[in-house]
Amino acid sequence: QVQLLESGGGVVQAGGSLRLSCAASVRTFSNSPVGWFRQAPGKERDFVAAITWAAASKYYADSVKGRFTISRDNAKNTVYLQMNNLKPEDTAVYYCAAKGPRLPVGMTWDEYDYWGQGTQVTVSS
Repeated sequence: QVQLLESGGGVVQAGGSLRLSCAASVRTFSNSPVGWFRQAPGKERDFVAAITWAAASKYYADSVKGRFTISRDNAKNTVYLQMNNLKPEDTAVYYCAAKGPRLPVGMTWDEYDYWGQGTQVTVSS
């Protein structure tokens, strides 16, 4: 069973930056594709970014392209989401999610098997 723990959320002014981290409890995490999703109050859980297990490919929602960067450090079993030039519309609970080892990366929430508890990101105008 993979356990994921997000950290790094907080309150920031528009134009600011945050870096989210997603740490996994098992070493096999390094073989798993990982995605970041977010959910604002009253809205569905939306795809933000995803990375393949070898970090060969990265995918982003159009709304965050050029502002967010996903990366991973497999030696630390951790995936990061660097968020720059944050906007009020980025306010949401951010979740990281993982699939089983060596599966293809996905961009819909129902493709993922393991989820963190979420971390709140609030961007003030």
